[in-house]
Amino acid sequence: MNYSDLAGSSESKRGNARQRLLQLGVALAVAASLSACGNKEEKKTGQALASVNGEEITLLQLNEEMQRSGVQPAQQDKARKQLLEALIDRQLLQNEAVKDKTDRDPKVVQAIERAKALIVAQAYMQKRIGTPARPTKQEVADYFEKNPIFFSNRKVLVMNELVVPATDMNQDLKNVMDSAKTLEDVGGWLDSHKVKFTRSQVARATSDLPAELATKLLSMPKGQLFIINEGDHALLVTIAEVRDAPVTLDVASPQIEQFLFNKKNKDAADAELARLRAAAKIEYLNGAEKPAPAAAAAAPVKTDAATERGVAGLK
Repeated sequence: MNYSDLAGSSESKRGNARQRLLQLGVALAVAASLSACGNKEEKKTGQALASVNGEEITLLQLNEEMQRSGVQPAQQDKARKQLLEALIDRQLLQNEAVKDKTDRDPKVVQAIERAKALIVAQAYMQKRIGTPARPTKQEVADYFEKNPIFFSNRKVLVMNELVVPATDMNQDLKNVMDSAKTLEDVGGWLDSHKVKFTRSQVARATSDLPAELATKLLSMPKGQLFIINEGDHALLVTIAEVRDAPVTLDVASPQIEQFLFNKKNKDAADAELARLRAAAKIEYLNGAEKPAPAAAAAAPVKTDAATERGVAGLK
């Protein structure tokens, strides 16, 4: 995608902003209408900016949307108008949802309950752990020194790939990979066996890969073939070139600081979950769902896309 695609037209931006707000907000808007069913009219507070069939949209609501949107100061005047129009659209949809009882649909109710549970849980966690201290300059420098593969010894690996459906990654193809001298040999075999594939060349920096994967790739001789599993596809890969691309501490510091800050947040959240699990009585009523002891004791960890793609898939 080029920069013009990313920039888009002003009309497209307006449409995108409105669409995002509708997507993110409609479930919570319906949730508000559902929770008000037993206590029909909770008065909206704040200066009214618009009225939609008698339902007010207030300054407080608009300010909340502005805060969540993260709009830059120079764009706020324009964004306020766009977000107000999006709030009007959302109110129209909410009104119609109540009229035709969409808010009573079991699937919608379930989605609302899930959204409410997530919001409450996240609010509790934020309240409990607060905001960690920003990493010190020494902490940033220590991380820089301990991870040279990401910074001072950073490399860029240029890789040629043949992308095939994972369903075609059978033993015959693996045998071809073992015996082939070049990726072109593999491409010829795929052509002769009418296996559909695409060719690509990608450049990946070691800073964008898990350290274990980056180390493995750098240890491979140039031209060696290997396989990376990626969802519905298998990548048949060879390293064409390795370039030096070091990064200085001054350049890397902002990213390192943000990474360490996020890690402190995650560590605090993991510790709180571990405390709550230790104090709780958790029963798995379906034996098949019970995790292994080590998994049960640990808080859930979400791996990033690079880890899932790399360490698990490299063969």
